[in-house]
Amino acid sequence: MNAKATTVCFPFIGDLFGGSHLSALGLIKNLDHSRFSPLVVLQISDGPVAEIFRREGVQFETAPAQTHLARGQKRDGAAVATVARTLPAFTRFLKARDAAIVHTNDGRTHIAWGLAARFAGSKHLWHHRNDSSSFGLRRVAPWLSHHVVAVSKFASPRPALISAAGKCSVVHSPFDVNMSAGMERSEARSKVLAEIGVPAETQLFGYVGTLVERKRPVLFVEALAAMKRMAPDMKLAGLLLGNSLNGLDDQAKSRAEALGIAEHIHFLGFRYPVEPWVAALDALLVTAVDEPLGRTIVEAMLLGTPVVAADSGGNPEAIEDGETGLLVRPDEPDEFAKAGLKLVREPSMRRHIVETARSNARARFSVERHVREITRVHKTACGTLLPVT
Repeated sequence: MNAKATTVCFPFIGDLFGGSHLSALGLIKNLDHSRFSPLVVLQISDGPVAEIFRREGVQFETAPAQTHLARGQKRDGAAVATVARTLPAFTRFLKARDAAIVHTNDGRTHIAWGLAARFAGSKHLWHHRNDSSSFGLRRVAPWLSHHVVAVSKFASPRPALISAAGKCSVVHSPFDVNMSAGMERSEARSKVLAEIGVPAETQLFGYVGTLVERKRPVLFVEALAAMKRMAPDMKLAGLLLGNSLNGLDDQAKSRAEALGIAEHIHFLGFRYPVEPWVAALDALLVTAVDEPLGRTIVEAMLLGTPVVAADSGGNPEAIEDGETGLLVRPDEPDEFAKAGLKLVREPSMRRHIVETARSNARARFSVERHVREITRVHKTACGTLLPVT
């Protein structure tokens, strides 16, 4: 008789869909379900995460209680009260479902569900997708989590008197390394050109991700303005693909108007799937600073779109400057503009970067490799969790 599969609980809030959900989705769908049974739980069962999980055939349950924690909420008495209020329900739920492991993927689930895991006797895996300075990683993970998985060395906890560094593994996020199969870049480009209503000779530069301060959407606009100043005769368009938080879209629009390039900037909102949009770009500009390891960098590499990224955070772990992309000084719009124009004007260099980047990404970021390494962590979760090397 086959042994019962180990239940791994994956809780999510569900109000926003981003890179962490894509990574978790790849893991959930590709785990060996004869050995691990994913228990996916959503706080919000009618939001964007639920919509995409349904589309991808991932079954989920509605959480037994609502935390009502807002993204970026302060660590105040209201947050503590919310966690305390949901703790009994979450604990009972995990016990009833015999969850051996609770695998959390963002700040709003780490503490609430990690604490419930402790009370339920489950092992807690803290999947860290932020930078190493985050309060939770430094102050909570050392005593709450059984193990931490970081998406990059940059995102890993730093050694200290009290630190989770000794129980951390670096495991890169998973990607479909064959995502370019059947993807015709020329066809994708034609569709995008038609949708935004620009001529065929227009150079398309993209920003892909949620519009938040750390990702620097306003800097992206400034980079396009600098490019237009340096090459006034070149037709170009800047595409911002992603939802906005804290009014960053309005700030970026105001900056575009002030710089006189509003007609060249297109705010297209969240698009799923994003691959045809990335494939249509002449270059992806990753203006973010302190990014743990941006998914869009690797997706662009796999789709044949060259990347210009800030030399910051986990970006240098994904990009070798001049070989698999171009790294520039952070927060310098002129540097992004120069690099973007270089890709346009030097086709041989562009071809080299595209070919090298695709080969490199396929070797380093496959779903199979990610699942294999996470599985090694899950397998040892009932004993002492060991770092993955």
